[in-house]
Amino acid sequence: MAIFLDENSRILVQGMTGSEGTKHTRRMVASGSRIVAGVTPGKGGQELDGIPVFGDVAAAVAATGANVSVVFVPPKFARSAVQETIDSAVPLCVVITEGIPVHDTAAFFQYALNAGTTRIVGPNCPGVISPGKSNAGITPGDITGPGRIGLVSKSGTLTYQMMYELRDIGFSTCVGIGGDPIIGTTHIDALAAFQEDPETDAVVMIGEIGGDAEERAAAFIAEQVTKPVVGYVAGFTAPEGKTMGHAGAIVSGSSGTAAAKKEALEAVGVRVGKTPSETARLMREIITGR
Repeated sequence: MAIFLDENSRILVQGMTGSEGTKHTRRMVASGSRIVAGVTPGKGGQELDGIPVFGDVAAAVAATGANVSVVFVPPKFARSAVQETIDSAVPLCVVITEGIPVHDTAAFFQYALNAGTTRIVGPNCPGVISPGKSNAGITPGDITGPGRIGLVSKSGTLTYQMMYELRDIGFSTCVGIGGDPIIGTTHIDALAAFQEDPETDAVVMIGEIGGDAEERAAAFIAEQVTKPVVGYVAGFTAPEGKTMGHAGAIVSGSSGTAAAKKEALEAVGVRVGKTPSETARLMREIITGR
């Protein structure tokens, strides 16, 4: 099994005819994804490598039965693109686009909550991959295989590194949730799904400085998660008060520091690595017993 995405997922790509959309559509197809449609306003009736392009999401869903959307549209069009997906009741919307104004993200996230039909992953994320089954986003499809580890991460590059370091064991699903101040799917959402997935045995959770998402995840783990969780928090050397990389990675006083997050996670039994490689080693010990 897997969470959010599996071999039955039928993916449409919003912005498929743009340069990024085209490149990553081909990469997703190469890694086994079922890409059934593209959506670009004004380009309905065209094709990309035999994949039909529609002018709007409603037409694409009606014609293909798509149940996942991957969004590659420019930031200024992202809000309307996501809301169009929600209006079509697509169950999963993966927003790859970075640089979306926080006001717009807040608006389409609330729109999704009100509708109650669509899970948003992102924005500013690498997407979701269930190795050997499907890949919705920009995560390389050839760096790991299927297995029994779940991964949820704020960082795209650290997602890829963890997948590579544990490639011989493999993953059920890897979820890149993004590092913006407002995101759709959280650490807690992914942890809850992995807890319910019978083919996920343990979870790697990658966080970073800023906000209190990891502290809230620690509280959730204490109450709801029985599977082993290994953690890593990026940003131990970040200077206080500086925004580091992701828009959400800013520290104010002691709130949001890597040390505070590590302490909160370890207090509920999560083993926290000092480096990504040490984190992978801790997970390897749990899975293999050595």
